[in-house]
Amino acid sequence: MLDKQRRMSSVMIPIEHQNFINRAVEILKQDGRIAGAALGGSYITGIMDEFSDLDFVIAVYPEFYGQMMNERMEIAGKLGVLLSAFTGEHVGEPRLVICLYDFPLIHVDLKFVSLADAARRIEDPIILYQKDDIALAGVLSEEAAAFPLPDIQWIEDRFWVWVHYGAGKIGRGELFEAMEHISFLRQTVIAPLILMKNGKLPRGVRKIESDAPYDIPGLLGTVAVHDARSCFMALKKAAELYVGLRKQYTDGTFQLRDAAEEKTMAYLEDVGNKVCCN
Repeated sequence: MLDKQRRMSSVMIPIEHQNFINRAVEILKQDGRIAGAALGGSYITGIMDEFSDLDFVIAVYPEFYGQMMNERMEIAGKLGVLLSAFTGEHVGEPRLVICLYDFPLIHVDLKFVSLADAARRIEDPIILYQKDDIALAGVLSEEAAAFPLPDIQWIEDRFWVWVHYGAGKIGRGELFEAMEHISFLRQTVIAPLILMKNGKLPRGVRKIESDAPYDIPGLLGTVAVHDARSCFMALKKAAELYVGLRKQYTDGTFQLRDAAEEKTMAYLEDVGNKVCCN
């Protein structure tokens, strides 16, 4: 089965990417502390292009994990011509080493995980190699992959406060701040819900053009330029889209924040009247 997955994953992989993968695997195999390596991300689909990143998962035997974490940069430096690398605390993943290599110029993520922790994952990576037939595959079989889904109640409890904040920035003339805030709403709320509606994973705005093509015109309405009226219209559109999207979640346990919505939208309209008329 794993061999079949590997053959499928190689169908549409740029040759320079494949060469990097092959070289990296041969180098990683030489380290006896590593139980196996796998690739996630777009490699799983078998459809990659010259702009694709590589997302490695490197499973380390537990007794060597602390040692390996201290040597992550050294390991990264062995895999190619390393131009720059840093760890992923800013995305909440300190196990990650984010790398830029040359020849080819390629972005590569190296996530070092203890073998026992490899089961907790958001997707099913394709195994490139493992020390024995069950080292990595056995751990992955213990638990199903689970991509974190948005908590719609968590969003509803915060959304109208976020809209009020954006309206205040528009009213004050802090338009760059308003533009960034509207982008946050699009990335965190609107786009993920659109993708879920289309049966896709809620990965922010990633590949939304191809995964939800019929929703793009509406989403474009949430893109603002440095203009008060544009920001007002984009924020209002984001709120309207959210109200439509959340309907699929309104069951007996979902609690609407009606009063917050009513007051906030009235406030936004007041701000819009001021900035559009002055």
